[in-house]
Amino acid sequence: SVKGQTKQTLSQLNVLNKKISIQERYINSISREIRSIDDDIYLSELEIYRLNRQLDTLKVQYARSVAYAYKNRSNYDYVNFIFSASSFNDAVKRISYLKSYRDYREKQVGTIYKTQELILERRKQQLVRKEQKNTALETQTKQVQELAAQKKEKNAVVAQLKSKEKELSRQIAEKKKRDRDLQNAVLAIVRREIELAKKEAEERKRKEEEERKRNMAVTTGGAPAKPGAATTDKPTAPSTTPVSTDATASSSRRNELAKRPESYLDLNAKDIALNSSFEANRYKLPWPVDNGIVVLKFGDNKIENTFLTIDNPGLTIATPSAGSNVKAVFEGEVRGVYNLGDDMAVTIRHGKYFTTYSNLSSVTIAKGAMVKTGQIIGKTGKDEEGNGGQIDFIMTMETKKIDPQGWLRR
Repeated sequence: SVKGQTKQTLSQLNVLNKKISIQERYINSISREIRSIDDDIYLSELEIYRLNRQLDTLKVQYARSVAYAYKNRSNYDYVNFIFSASSFNDAVKRISYLKSYRDYREKQVGTIYKTQELILERRKQQLVRKEQKNTALETQTKQVQELAAQKKEKNAVVAQLKSKEKELSRQIAEKKKRDRDLQNAVLAIVRREIELAKKEAEERKRKEEEERKRNMAVTTGGAPAKPGAATTDKPTAPSTTPVSTDATASSSRRNELAKRPESYLDLNAKDIALNSSFEANRYKLPWPVDNGIVVLKFGDNKIENTFLTIDNPGLTIATPSAGSNVKAVFEGEVRGVYNLGDDMAVTIRHGKYFTTYSNLSSVTIAKGAMVKTGQIIGKTGKDEEGNGGQIDFIMTMETKKIDPQGWLRR
């Protein structure tokens, strides 16, 4: 049908955009690698040039020392040099000098050999880096060609979508209605949770107030005074205890209001700990599916070459196949399992945070169940064309929608 074809084309466009983005990042990484190799080759050239200069200097110095030794090669010259010393100490110094000179020449030879070996090693390394560069250039050429093919395919898909803009507009309206129905179901759950938490908070407050009054009665000596008891003629010291107690109670109420959290879902110790733990895992939460690709991001998704925009309440994630495992991204309590017609959805509460997993073909947990991070809660439903899997993943902080990509692992 035209509707099915349009959905398939839109899904194609989303996947192609993701592929092109990944491809461009890959090509950029290859370009960075090539630049790094070029830098290494350049530095290697400088090093080889420096070593060659050093080798030339060493050879000149060694040639001079050999020439000097040749001129003074006879044993008579050496013996004469030693015995012509003015004293015994001077003779010892001359022997030491001749030994040092011989060691120096040997060291020169060793340094020349080491420098030659180092030059050969640098040239080998340079050849390896040049081969790596050639390989990287070949890979880059192939990837650029593949990117061009993907962009060509994308342009064809965009043109196809443009020709079906009216049908696409109707589809977007249908999606908007489905999203609204899903959000209304989630909001109903959230509001119910808030109302329950509010009642619990009010009940705790009522009990605390009763306890306070009982303690006050004990402090002031029991039952209140009878009428007329305070009109006695006997002078008594004025009692300020009731006034002080009322002032303290009033101050306590003001402090309570000042300290009251903005959320009723952040009052008891369990919720406070869960909220804190959830917030500490920002950018660390696991993805709800393995090997997923985001085909529709959170918020506005502009369809190229049209005036159409899809407002997505969460992330639409594609999987290689339908029936893939869907997992809870964090520990919590299942507060809603509902049927949306062709698919199912699950809402899990994590303190004041809620995660919803929609377009599930099946569900493996029930309302009220406690789930752990990474626990399987269902299976992905089919995407629009029926070739792969897909889920909609929504996050809210109470009734406020939030972008899941700001919380999931990067």
